[in-house]
Order: sequence, then C-alpha cells, then structure tokens
Amino acid sequence: MRPKSVNTISHVEQIVRAYLIPRFGNEIAEGIKPLDIQRWLKSLHDSNSLAWTTISKMRGVMRRIYKIGILHEHVAKNPVLHVETRSKTDYKPIVIIPSQTLAILNALPSPLHFTLVLTCAATALRASEMLALRWSDVLWNEGRIRISKRRAKGKDGETKTEASDGYVPLHPILAAHLRSWREQSPHAKDGDFVFPSLRACGSVPLSASIFVADHLRPAAKKAGVHIEDGQRFGLHNLRHSLSNWLVNKAKVEPKTVQGILRHSKIQTTLDLYTQEDRDETLAAQGEYLTALGVSSSMVQ
Repeated sequence: MRPKSVNTISHVEQIVRAYLIPRFGNEIAEGIKPLDIQRWLKSLHDSNSLAWTTISKMRGVMRRIYKIGILHEHVAKNPVLHVETRSKTDYKPIVIIPSQTLAILNALPSPLHFTLVLTCAATALRASEMLALRWSDVLWNEGRIRISKRRAKGKDGETKTEASDGYVPLHPILAAHLRSWREQSPHAKDGDFVFPSLRACGSVPLSASIFVADHLRPAAKKAGVHIEDGQRFGLHNLRHSLSNWLVNKAKVEPKTVQGILRHSKIQTTLDLYTQEDRDETLAAQGEYLTALGVSSSMVQ
C-alpha cells in the first residue's frame, strides 16, 4: 500500500488534535452514536463556518480510525458509516485566459519568475511538483519533463497520487525558455533545482507562498485579474486555467487533458478543473434557436 504523504499525515494529525480529541476524547468509542457525530459535524458548519469539504475530510478520518479499531478488535462497529456529509465545494477558482497570463508574464522582470510562471501555465504542474524539479528531470531529447516527487515540509516526498508520478510534455517553445533560463541561472547543474532560491544560494527551491504574495498576485492585479482581498489566487490557478481553456476553447479531448493534469479519475478533471464557458453556452443556445427556425425578426 502506498504510504501517506507528509502533507496528508500533517492534515490528519491536525484534525485529530484540533477537533476529534476535544469533542470525543473523553468518550468511550463504542458509545459514540451516529446521530451524535452527525449533529456535531453539522454544528461545525453552522456555528464554526467550516466548509463541507473540510467536514467531509473529518468524517473520513473518523471512519478510518474506526476501521483500524475494528481490525485490531478494539471496537466492534463503525458508527461513521451511517453519517452523511456534503462533499461538494462551493469554491470556484479564479480562471484566467491566455492574454491575461501573457500580461502577467510581461509584468515579471525576473527571468526566474517568468520561466516559473510560464512552465506552470503550460504544464499545469502543482506548485509542490514545480519546486521539486531538478534539471535532470528535464528530458530535452525526449520532449518531456519527469515528475517523480514533490516538495513538502522542506524536503522531497512522493507525488500526490500514483497517477501524478509520470511525465508532462515539453514543447519546443517551452524548452527554449527553460534552456535560456538555465544559461542564466547560477545553479545549472543536473542536480540543481530548476527554480532555486537565489537568496539561499540554490540550496533549496524558492518559496511558493512568498513568490505568490510578492510577485504573482501583484502581477495578476496589474494584468487586470480581479482578485478580492482574501480571495485565493496562486500557482494552482494556472493549473485550473490551462485545463479550462483546453476543454472549453481548444476542444481538446478530456482524456488528453486528464493525462496532462495526471488525474487518476477523469471525473476530477471535468468536475473540479473545468468551468462552464459562457461563450460556449451562449453559442449552443444560438445553434438550437437557429435549428428551431426562430430569429430576432420574429419578435412580436
């Protein structure tokens, strides 16, 4: 069985310590009823304003704890199996169009930052995967980039999922920009980070959070991207934007887009990484009205 990632372990520990122990720590596991869990989870949403996706993860952790408890014969039943939560998120990521991405690139004077954003926008790599890249992962002759690890908690770890472990395409245009950056980078050996922290002399990759706050968000606002205070916008939005454009505008087969994003399930690609395209829906409605034989001249 594939071990849990460092990030996943950290999230589970946070849920257990911050929520499960304070609520159920003094109760006997066998005595906890499904309705008690249901009411508590609902109160977290109603009173604590926690998102249903977060609450669903808590339910998943509790379910797993009971499952392990049954395996080791500490409990006989799993009350969480009868508990229901909503899992669909209300979050809609900011999706930008190619012209806005270009404007962001033009607002980044540093070749390091320019190449980072371009690579992220063209490959849909996760930020953690970008930061883990070494020059040896760029397979110039094969026209692809190897993704075999991600950066978390200051060190390399396994990719998010088994499907994430693979390759993304390296188009000649992107390759030319990466070659140009490598020629300028003071850290250009095969084992060096592609996107290093210059302040740390390349010993670690740059900080994604600092880059987003100091450079990407200001560049995006300058490019005309509407970002409200507190609204999320970072490198992951480039991943959403590429998938959305490929499906809705370029009409690329969803299966191909799934391969680029390296999702294990195509439904994830369609549900979470593509949004309804207003131009497309308007055109579709127009095609139906035309087929119907109705025109604006028939307005009564």
